[in-house]
Formats: sequence, structure tokens, C-alpha cells
Amino acid sequence: MEFFDVCKVLTTHGLNGEVKVQIITDFPEDRFKVGQELQVKGTDQVLTVAQSRPFKNFYLLQFEEVADIDQAEKLRGQILVVSSDQRAELPEGVFYFNQIIGLKVVDDDSGEEIGKVSNIEQPGANDIWEVTESNGKKFWMPYVPNFVKAVDLENGEVRVTLLEGMRNED
Repeated sequence: MEFFDVCKVLTTHGLNGEVKVQIITDFPEDRFKVGQELQVKGTDQVLTVAQSRPFKNFYLLQFEEVADIDQAEKLRGQILVVSSDQRAELPEGVFYFNQIIGLKVVDDDSGEEIGKVSNIEQPGANDIWEVTESNGKKFWMPYVPNFVKAVDLENGEVRVTLLEGMRNED
């Protein structure tokens, strides 16, 4: 079974076992709702959310299985994950990163293979995709309809139209 990172436990908060987590998911309201089960990455330990609340750019979580600061301290630095069968269905045109990274990038006009999607960043309003060309050069492309014409998961490719100068063609 495949697992996906949801958050990283940063520190304890208070004396009753609450922890502060860095959010790694796009769906914190779903992942941290009461009753949601999260697993400690690389272990069989399952934690059930008893309480959660946003806190600045983080979340504070209380788990049914963690009663005090000493138990919470053991979670510091751990990544909490969900299994693939707990992932939500996404709306049309929205993808999980692991579905996109590794796809071939193909010029929509010529059919020429440009490279592969090697990374995704979320700097602001739109995601940007890093493309690594076969020669090892890299460039960034915004995930917007002007550039990304089609995402074809079945055939493992992204069809794009690039502007002159987007690629490092020197």
C-alpha cells in the first residue's frame, strides 16, 4: 500500500499531549477532522484525531492515543501519513503531485518530447512545474491553461505550449 505525507510534528503544545504540526497536505480540514486516522510514517502506530484547530500557519492536534506531554514528545519530528485508500477524489483538472511528477512533457504542436516533470512548487496563486530536459537542463513552467494544454495520466504525458525563452536553450 502507498502512503502520503500529511504533516510533520514540530513540537508539543501545552501539557495535555497536544502537538503543533507543519501542514504538508492541501486538505487540512479533511485530514485533521475529529475521528480521522493518521499513521506515523514507517511504523504501524495509528493516531486518531480527537481535536484540531488552525494555529497561525500550522495546526494544533490532539490525538486520542496521546494523553500527556511525555507521549507527545515522542512524536516530535515524525511525519504523519494517510494510505492511498484514504485519499479524496479530486475535481476535474486537479491532481496529486505524485500523479504529475515523472510525466513526459510533450510539445502540443510538434509532438516533440521536451522532458519530464521533475518537481512542483506552490509559490502563490498557481503551481509551477519544474521540467528536466533529456540533456539535464531544467526550467520552470506555470501550471496555467496558456501553457499546459492537457494532462493525460493514462498515457503518462503532459501536452504543453511554451513561449520562446521559457527554456534555457543556449
